[in-house]
Amino acid sequence: MKILDKAKENILDEIENKNLVQRYIMLIIGILIYAVGYNAFFVPNNLVFGGSGGIALILKDYIDPSITIMAISIIALILGIIFLGKRFAFNSIIGSVLFPLFVELTKDVSLPVPKDDMMLIVICGAVMIGVGTGLVGRAGLSSGGVDTIIQILVSKLKISFGTAFMIVNGLIVILGGYTFGRRILLYALIIIYIINIVTDKVLLSISMNKTFFIVTTEVDKVKEYILNNLSRGVTIIDAHGGFSDDKKKLIMTVIPTAEYFKAKEGILEIDKNAFFTITDSYQVYGQDSHRNDKGGMI
Repeated sequence: MKILDKAKENILDEIENKNLVQRYIMLIIGILIYAVGYNAFFVPNNLVFGGSGGIALILKDYIDPSITIMAISIIALILGIIFLGKRFAFNSIIGSVLFPLFVELTKDVSLPVPKDDMMLIVICGAVMIGVGTGLVGRAGLSSGGVDTIIQILVSKLKISFGTAFMIVNGLIVILGGYTFGRRILLYALIIIYIINIVTDKVLLSISMNKTFFIVTTEVDKVKEYILNNLSRGVTIIDAHGGFSDDKKKLIMTVIPTAEYFKAKEGILEIDKNAFFTITDSYQVYGQDSHRNDKGGMI
């Protein structure tokens, strides 16, 4: 068992160290775009849409937003270490530091958008946040903050990411509506909808999940990787080649779009000659469906 666990750790280490410089550049760009959109569109108009940035807006008359975001990031990081392990926390450290830093550095930024056209502000701001969130997710890293809290709820309460997301960010949006008026609630719905669409597009997806169909000579290793490192269910299907008539095993699994990178690179790390195809999955049902949706908001 210890040898198997060591092998799993080695695979994860290989994946997390792959293209690390490019991925951190993507993370930095994503968080920077997010921070600029946040300061240019949301802070001046009190547009609360969730995340640590939403909490910071509610408290901005008392505490500078960057300080609030930093405090939330530190608390979330500590909780992440306790409940999700050091590996998860390690992947969140840089994002947790960069977001409040960039919010502080870009707090005086302004973009040439008519200040009296609230709908245009909502759309432009949501698109920027979506692009930033998508780049962070595509890098296969984490921005920490409220997203870590949501991951803890998913892990410990065994609820879907969507449910945890709605509980946490729903409370933040309701508090924002109470603080700034009911209009904020309606704008928040539009903002979250646009963010989700743009994030999915940046993550190479128009759906929340991907279905992988995998043919490999390392069936057991790939299966163990998906089960234990990605915590996703798998189905093994008997198949045979149409040309050679060779008997094969086909692995089918549903992976959240945000974990697309880890899934793809993990399979190739185990078997560089693996054949697999990936399709969009729009809805997932079943007793393990709570494992099959994931997204995030800084």
